Amino acid sequence: MTALSPANRNDFYIGLGLAISSSVFIGGSFILKKKGLLRLASKGSMRAGQGGHAYLKEWLWWAGLLSMGAGEAANFAAYAFAPATLVTPLGALSVLVSAVLSSYFLNERLNVHGKIGCVLCILGSSVMVIHAPQEEEVVSLNAMAEKLKDPGFIVFAASVVVSSLILIFVAGPRYGQKNVLVYVLICSVIGSLSVSCVKGLGIGIKELVMGESVLKNPLFWVLLICLVACISTQINYLNKALDIFNTSIVTPIYYVFFTTAVMSCSAILFKEWNRMGADNIVGTFSGFLTIILGIFLLHAFKDISFTWDTLPLFLRRQRGGPWGQPYVALPNQEAETEGRQAGWGSQQSIFS
Repeated sequence: MTALSPANRNDFYIGLGLAISSSVFIGGSFILKKKGLLRLASKGSMRAGQGGHAYLKEWLWWAGLLSMGAGEAANFAAYAFAPATLVTPLGALSVLVSAVLSSYFLNERLNVHGKIGCVLCILGSSVMVIHAPQEEEVVSLNAMAEKLKDPGFIVFAASVVVSSLILIFVAGPRYGQKNVLVYVLICSVIGSLSVSCVKGLGIGIKELVMGESVLKNPLFWVLLICLVACISTQINYLNKALDIFNTSIVTPIYYVFFTTAVMSCSAILFKEWNRMGADNIVGTFSGFLTIILGIFLLHAFKDISFTWDTLPLFLRRQRGGPWGQPYVALPNQEAETEGRQAGWGSQQSIFS
């Protein structure tokens, strides 16, 4: 990790704690909601997928909703203290928490690939925390306004808007129903701008708590309007993608593209990489790629049944032995052929 001043170090650890707690709350919310829905199904109530709304009377479902709200609030606050390049990738931990808790409380089987994916997510997150970038100090909305005037960010934002409009009005009607990348890309590139808005609003709320007159600053309201527009568009097209394609396909692809877009936007806007050494840059990317691999293993193979019968013979467990069958080398094909020819030759010599 790059060197931090005492104030920045405190903010960093506060943001890190908020990001991790956000993943715990969001991951746990899925389990609570699922438990509530299963309880209603066992009572014979009309299920949500059939248009029923009986879950509104189930306290477990409301507990899941509150947990989701607490997680999103903690994630929102984390952007005010820690770099977006750190907070966003740590969102993968919510997938890990959900997978682990579901195996205990929902009796959903977590196969070997899923367990390896969980370990890789933890390792990748740890590496990213160790090598987290130190962003430039942005402690006020006025400083944020100066960042937003940077030519590099203006070009990036314009590119995001133009590409999003092309995807929405040109590629979407033609290929949206066939190619998962169309709707996912719309959510991802717009998500990079929504995270920047969240970052600015978090700084503004932080100033408001300290007694500053933030509500009189036009930038605060501009960021709020932009955030509402970006999130509305993301929710719309993410729901379309989930309705058409399998969740196990949409989730990992969306995570990869969304996190990549956020890291790119954050690097351009906050210049997070300028003060980092080569080892920290390599460490950050290595951690990110490790998380991607873990998410892939968690989702791509979760429906595959992996048993001992699929293992090689020498790894299978015998009924009576502790370690299974001993390894027995198969005979060489050429040696077997020569042996047969020698045996045939000896038989010919006997009869001759």
